[in-house]
Amino acid sequence: MAVMLSTASTGAWAQRVVTYSTTEGAEWEQGKASLANKPEGVTVVSLNGDEEGVAFRAWGTTFNELDWDAFNLLTRNEQDEVMHNLFAPTGDLHFTHGRVSMNANDYARSWYSCDDVVGDLGLRHFNIERDKRNIIPLARAAQKYCPQLQLFMSPWSPPTWMKINQDYPVVPNQHNTMDPRQGYLLYMDDGRALNPDEMKLLGDRNGVFPRRLASQDFFIQDPRYLQCYAEMFCRFIDLYAEQGLPITKVMYQNEAYSYTPYPGCAWTAEGTLRFNNEYLAPTLAKHHPEVELWIGTFNTNRLDYVEKILDDPTLQKNIKGVGTQWECRNNLPQLRKRYPNLRFMQSESECGNGSMDWAAGEHTFFLLSDNLGNGCDEYYNWNFILTDSGESPWGWKQNALIQVDSKTRQMRYTAEYFAYKHFSHFITPGTQMVGYAGRDYSRTPIVVFRTTEGGYIVTAGNFTDQPHKANVRIGKKFLNIQTAPHSFNTFVMK
Repeated sequence: MAVMLSTASTGAWAQRVVTYSTTEGAEWEQGKASLANKPEGVTVVSLNGDEEGVAFRAWGTTFNELDWDAFNLLTRNEQDEVMHNLFAPTGDLHFTHGRVSMNANDYARSWYSCDDVVGDLGLRHFNIERDKRNIIPLARAAQKYCPQLQLFMSPWSPPTWMKINQDYPVVPNQHNTMDPRQGYLLYMDDGRALNPDEMKLLGDRNGVFPRRLASQDFFIQDPRYLQCYAEMFCRFIDLYAEQGLPITKVMYQNEAYSYTPYPGCAWTAEGTLRFNNEYLAPTLAKHHPEVELWIGTFNTNRLDYVEKILDDPTLQKNIKGVGTQWECRNNLPQLRKRYPNLRFMQSESECGNGSMDWAAGEHTFFLLSDNLGNGCDEYYNWNFILTDSGESPWGWKQNALIQVDSKTRQMRYTAEYFAYKHFSHFITPGTQMVGYAGRDYSRTPIVVFRTTEGGYIVTAGNFTDQPHKANVRIGKKFLNIQTAPHSFNTFVMK
């Protein structure tokens, strides 16, 4: 039920606006403001106070092997500081969820699976021994400060013996040993080469990713393999539960439309529907009815292809929501309108190019604004701590919330950390997103949230070289906003 806001209540907290601002070198400066009777600047959001918003659910991050390596360069006190700041209710970011992968992802030290025994359809050799040495200790360190920690899981690649190319990647390049002759398997057409480094393109990825779609499933479409793979999901859930780590939602594949030189698996729409509807959904319902099945993660700019999958009526009955990341963010307005009964999460925030600088923080602040402003009710960070430039085993340098110098073992909180803090420190479960200035204001994004107590939170970024004026109308009052050049800002009205 929407929280009603009367003119009287507006006046009640008119003098209680607390401001928080961050610029490069001046983080989290606190001040005061008040609502006004007259507007200054352009009104970018107008609210009457009775709007029905999208209720936010959870903040999360990802547990990876390279994060564990960076984490272990810190002292015990520093480790406690990091986990308190990220996961404690009294910390900064208030993360309560984590993401893990079954088998290796691209931020594993090397490539592996939970079952490397070819033909092991009975899963006699399925295990999480490597996770026990790397991923699980990291998750437990978070769980110390967030006992209610929940996990969502998606694989990057099945075991190699379940794939048509018998290898972890989808395309060959200099960072893997995939047979170059298998490069044509993806498209089966005129043999035009895929650029394996297109994964590193940032922003809109030059409008090219991925226009072409795989012509065949890289997962072998043998019913025995499909059923065994569904059972792997359940076995993985069981083994994590034995470690005291509940997995509460799963997705069948990370980025089925990324044709990767690192662990990945291309799926067609037909294969996606077959596996989810005929195997994964009924197997989960039988063994783990408490675990939610989501579809994703979708990272394609091919809206028509996403709709081809989501339009399936059986799938709509089987899934709880949709995981979107990277290019699929551009499709959120159309998807939410077309599928009003489905939830949407931002399942992986973009990871940049290893710069870990202020510009990277600005991009993340925009991503937070645009994904939440377009109705995502969960938001997951990718790596939260990495060394140096955050380079992966396949040569992609990426960003993190915390950077550790591998030589001095000194850590620093990056601009992206503060971009998150301006949102997650205040936006708690049940807080509703009720207004977004829209993509026309991508350099000065503003999002408005209403708390469960009836107060308001306004986030405002300024990525320009000039001060910026705008206002938000709430009832008969105005929050007049003036932001400094290149700043992150939050206004809290209780």
